[in-house]
Amino acid sequence: MQRRAQAALGWSEAWFVLERASGLDRAGLVARMDDPVPARTVAFVEGMVERRQRGEPLQYVLGLWSFRRLELVVDRRVLIPRPETEMVVDVALAALEHLGAARPLVVDLGTGSGAIAISMALEAPTSRVWATDRSDHALAVARANLAGMGGRVAPRVRLAAGDWFDALPGELRGEVDLVIANPPYIGDGEELPPEVAGWEPAGALFAGPTGLEAVTAILADAPRWLRRPGLVVVEIAPHQAEAAMALATASGFTDVEVRPDLAGRPRALVGTLPR
Repeated sequence: MQRRAQAALGWSEAWFVLERASGLDRAGLVARMDDPVPARTVAFVEGMVERRQRGEPLQYVLGLWSFRRLELVVDRRVLIPRPETEMVVDVALAALEHLGAARPLVVDLGTGSGAIAISMALEAPTSRVWATDRSDHALAVARANLAGMGGRVAPRVRLAAGDWFDALPGELRGEVDLVIANPPYIGDGEELPPEVAGWEPAGALFAGPTGLEAVTAILADAPRWLRRPGLVVVEIAPHQAEAAMALATASGFTDVEVRPDLAGRPRALVGTLPR
């Protein structure tokens, strides 16, 4: 079975598939490589191999993917969590620590799988988090991921349906310490790899003609919801850095900068709403 999967997918992806099918880690698989394989497991592996060969992203084939300290349910209802977004969470956590709020209120706009919201609640253990999304399908995935976190995290995360800040109750206006988002930032005319464009939800990828429509809306509305001082952290495309910084400054944010991702590309827009 291992050789067949490797021949079809290559060494790296074959290991992911075999681990998912067997429930074993790599060391366990190696130790039991010569054991008989149940017919049900063989069928499961063959099904995943066929899906991958048809072009479906590996993450959706597996149904689970790692993000920071989490293992998340992922499928075609949500974007695949990426390392760039892990770095955006790093930036947000550092900014939140610098702010020094005792019980910070964090809002994650367009939560998708819940990767950002759940990570913020887990890694900033005194935080309270609201996570919004206009897609009921995405919220169902986020709800499943949140349910798997248990009592340490789940009670501090609220999920809300609606478009950006419209999903929030009015009493949170002026009470939010940090707004974080990985919004759509692809322009309508931009080309994407077939594995992305053909499988991931278009509404979470494409923002409009310029690609900055969602970023503009978030930055324009955030000051009405933030405390002073308050913070905004937004993931952007590298080529949008200058335009996004100008939008943040025009919305009243100071100390505006764009932090690089692990590849050195501009990625995380950070701004402070001053006192």
